[in-house]
Amino acid sequence: MKIEIWSDVMCPFCYIGKNNFEQALEKLPFKDQVEVEWKSFQLDPTLDPAETKNTMTYFKEKKGFPDAQAAQMMNQVTQMGKNAGIDFNFQTALITNTFAAHKLLHLSKKYNKSNEMEEALFIAHFIDGKNVGDPDTLAAIADSVGINKEEAKEAVTSEEFTPEVNEDIQQARNNGITGVPFFVLNGKYAVSGAQPVDVFENALQQTYKETVSPFQNLSNGENACGEDGCSI
Repeated sequence: MKIEIWSDVMCPFCYIGKNNFEQALEKLPFKDQVEVEWKSFQLDPTLDPAETKNTMTYFKEKKGFPDAQAAQMMNQVTQMGKNAGIDFNFQTALITNTFAAHKLLHLSKKYNKSNEMEEALFIAHFIDGKNVGDPDTLAAIADSVGINKEEAKEAVTSEEFTPEVNEDIQQARNNGITGVPFFVLNGKYAVSGAQPVDVFENALQQTYKETVSPFQNLSNGENACGEDGCSI
């Protein structure tokens, strides 16, 4: 069974969704028969890769929130993260263009390390406050999961994986995917948003047993990030 997951590095709900999905998968007897493919999605492709922004500043600019509302939203997401085993550090998280990070993710597929890379990128962005648009930083992240630093730097600074990233983004458009995380289960069902563990568990069990086409959304799409920002 194949699971395709559209995600962006700077989407907090994608990290929460990843943890909840993985917890659900661990409970299932057929977990070893599940192949996970991470797909690229950019929440804000207009961001300058040479610049970074404070998370609070970005939320206020993107959503037009006053300080109190932006802080409340971040606190709510922080609590959701704790429930999923994540200690978000929005105070140090740097918002930037994530296209280069997605190139690194595609390089990691070559070595069957995409799950490890996705986790490493989330940690770098949300917990360690690293600039995931910086080539040297990305090369160091690659090294941490066992991928050659020089090869990684070449991958993120060249056009080698640009077609693959763009193809993922186009596939999302073709499938009407406007927010992430978005999980496509065996081409049969879809689950959108950072759903609870039991929702993922039920969806995985149902998908394993049934064949349905086109895929049918098994969730309400809440707790997701889209081009207009994140909603809860």
